[in-house]
Amino acid sequence: MTLDDLRVFVAVCRAGSLSSVARELGCTQSAVSQHVKRLERETGVALLERQPRGVVPTQAGRVLEAAAAEGISGLDLAIRRLRDLVDGESGFVRVATGATTVRHFMSEAVVAYRRRHPRVNLEFRTVSSGRGSFDALADGTLDLAWITLGPPVRGIEQRPVVELPWVLAVRADDPLARRPYVDVGADLRDVRLIRLPPNSVSAAQLDAACAESGVRLAYDTSVADWDTALLLAELGVGRAVVPALPGLPVPGDGDLRLIPLPALRPLPVGWAVRRWDALSPPARAFADLVEDYRRGVRR
Repeated sequence: MTLDDLRVFVAVCRAGSLSSVARELGCTQSAVSQHVKRLERETGVALLERQPRGVVPTQAGRVLEAAAAEGISGLDLAIRRLRDLVDGESGFVRVATGATTVRHFMSEAVVAYRRRHPRVNLEFRTVSSGRGSFDALADGTLDLAWITLGPPVRGIEQRPVVELPWVLAVRADDPLARRPYVDVGADLRDVRLIRLPPNSVSAAQLDAACAESGVRLAYDTSVADWDTALLLAELGVGRAVVPALPGLPVPGDGDLRLIPLPALRPLPVGWAVRRWDALSPPARAFADLVEDYRRGVRR
């Protein structure tokens, strides 16, 4: 068996499809199938089970996938670290994040990092879900992911950086706009809100925090990110419960008001990595710099 065989096999297990992996690699489905068949000949067991809508790993396949993914990730990491040793301060730092994260959590750190490490290539990639970020970290595609922290994930280390208090975002002429704070149970029980991304960790944690106060929020609009929720609230389209992002003053200026919700448990955000002790020096430097700026430390 070859390393390419294992890489293709792991990709097929995750995609659940030979044809989609073939398209991604720019080869034929038959070529992808040959990689899998070679592994099956070498191991002497069936590794994939064909189903009407794709393939799934057998029990033996799951064993090989787990070992292969870990081994490939370790090899990729070793190669990157060797390049860092050769190149010194050059290399790549690949971060899963979006425009909202860069704007509110990383802007100062990015400027400082570019000044201190001009030869390092910073790559910011948008990943559609937390699960996607974890998969990319596990297979070595990404170095760091900025996430809303949730339950433990096998093979991933999470580091909290900051806790964000919740606020109610409303237009300045809203009846609640002059309140010093909002009581979740008394003020939001019958209010329909702009919903955070429905499948996001932040939405799940908001629902859990409200449940602790005996409240279930109701929604009539849904958005894909926090900044869009704030914009709609500012336009008077609705009210939104969002984290108090850095750079947004409370209670707020202009047409937008942000009223504290002190009864709700704050939202933890921070870094996710495969292993902190295995991060390349440039990636660790970037993660540390973002943390320093968020905590008000200047080196």
